[in-house]
Amino acid sequence: MFCPEKIKYIGFIVHPTFGKQVEEDLKAVAKAVGAEGKIYYQETALGISHALLFAKELFEGKVIVAFADTLFRADFKLDTSKDGTIWVQKVENPSQFGVVKLNAQGEITELIEKPSTFVSDLAIIGIYFFKYGEKLRTEMQYLLDNDIKEKGEYQFTTALENMKKKGAIFVPGQVQEWLDCGNKSNMVQTNQRYLEIIKDQKLVSEKATVKNSVLLQPVFIADGVIIENSVIGPYVSIGQDTKISDSRISNSIVQKNCSINNAVMQNSLIGNYVGFEGTAADVDAGDYTRI
Repeated sequence: MFCPEKIKYIGFIVHPTFGKQVEEDLKAVAKAVGAEGKIYYQETALGISHALLFAKELFEGKVIVAFADTLFRADFKLDTSKDGTIWVQKVENPSQFGVVKLNAQGEITELIEKPSTFVSDLAIIGIYFFKYGEKLRTEMQYLLDNDIKEKGEYQFTTALENMKKKGAIFVPGQVQEWLDCGNKSNMVQTNQRYLEIIKDQKLVSEKATVKNSVLLQPVFIADGVIIENSVIGPYVSIGQDTKISDSRISNSIVQKNCSINNAVMQNSLIGNYVGFEGTAADVDAGDYTRI
């Protein structure tokens, strides 16, 4: 039996400093898939269970939990005959992740958060389905009410373990590809892989202006971008209304409303509203930075 329902709500849990524009962009993402976006705030990072409880009103019936710093390629049809599905992927460095152990029936028997010794190479990659969201909410609330922490945080895996001890049966799900965006290097690498996947699509906007410049594909160029006297690519994504002149940029992400002049960049991540002038080989610049 596969879940036929449409998604009704998508809750985004963010820090209050993300700003109204980010919140509006997130709501637009929800609207694009026919759902209503709701914004919730976590000011202090105290673990996944702590964060999710800010959106506890959404934990009723069937629930999907997805971490925002990863991308997936998979067939996400939901088997609602099980209490839950936890998507996993084999990794070479399981000590950096939560992992699962399986029994002979392919059911998850144990969840271990960042094991110091090897117990499994099946890493939990950050997307989950629960048949009864209210049961998960109860277990997460129990951790907070009783101040049950591991490594200084209210661990999500602890709540899942408690559900399992009460009879919940979780099964693993598989993805075709898992792309991590958890830090600058991983995000740049993921951008490279994603552009490779979609390289046959039209990636350069007709509303962009490219003068006396070379685009080495694949590159993504958004609306309103102006590129002059530059070489861009391969594997570069440039956000809306950014202007680049007299520069050479490869394997990088430059976000919206930036001004880049006389730059040599590679393996770089440039935030929104960044002004950059000069030469650099590897840059990580947050929003509204001037360099």
